[in-house]
Amino acid sequence: MSVLRSPQPDQAAALSDLCVRSKAVWGYDAAFLEACRAALTLTADDWMDSELQVAMEGERILGLAQVRGSGQVVELDKLFIEPEARAAGIGRQLFDWCVAAARKRGAIVMTIDADPGAADFYRRMGAVDDGVVASSVIPGRFLPRLKVDLGSGPTA
Repeated sequence: MSVLRSPQPDQAAALSDLCVRSKAVWGYDAAFLEACRAALTLTADDWMDSELQVAMEGERILGLAQVRGSGQVVELDKLFIEPEARAAGIGRQLFDWCVAAARKRGAIVMTIDADPGAADFYRRMGAVDDGVVASSVIPGRFLPRLKVDLGSGPTA
């Protein structure tokens, strides 16, 4: 099992590259990935307005998760795994962290605007479909919106 910890801002470029490599597993071409790059790039603001966690094996980063927002509804903004580390339980480990982070923020619902290829993973984690949303990156593209019922908020 990998070790979870908070990443450092000086890791932003490496984490952004991980996001692009992970997105590429769904078969997207270089032009599509380049169009997505800005949305997959972490900035200094991410450390100020969201919660971030990385899965590590030694000094190697294997995955990244990000929860954004506050109040009763928060968003699982990013969950990306190194392609060669998929199916090793890291996604589940980071997803569980996202649930805990969302509850800590006081949320009772966590939304996920999922890549179509990743939607089944979130469904296996207990998320349910909640419509579709327009892509913020690709005009005319729609993404499945899923949600997770977190119950009544923070737990001890």
